[in-house]
Amino acid sequence: MRLLVDTTYLLPAIGISVKGIPSDGIVRRIEEGHEIYASDVSIFELSANGAKHVAAGELSAERVARGIRAIVHDGTITLIPIYESTLLLTAFKLRNMLNDFIDCIILASAIHHSDLLITEDNDIIDLKNDGEFILLYKRINPKFNIQKMTENI
Repeated sequence: MRLLVDTTYLLPAIGISVKGIPSDGIVRRIEEGHEIYASDVSIFELSANGAKHVAAGELSAERVARGIRAIVHDGTITLIPIYESTLLLTAFKLRNMLNDFIDCIILASAIHHSDLLITEDNDIIDLKNDGEFILLYKRINPKFNIQKMTENI
């Protein structure tokens, strides 16, 4: 199964742990045979989050850079470029449903390139019951779904 992971699950790669999120969640999904995808915008989010921790003296800049390099060059995570026209058009439509445009890009990337978006974002998860959202994703990818990492795939 093709899984697109939200930025939260990439944070351990740069040295940031997230309470309640297994740090090896992506590795386990790969071992289960799933293909892992992430949006290019997640690399930006990792950089911004890492910069905040570096400025606070909580992480070294080298640690953050090494983690980002690992994600970009590892080969087990396929990065989806944010500039695809169809993806952007979907993200623009999603902007009417979500306030955070970065979330719109991640969700549009997932709809166009995966079977399942793995996220902890409640605003995105709540869209699962939104009629307008259901109509949107069913036209593009009828089998698409959203869930948290801790739920069974």
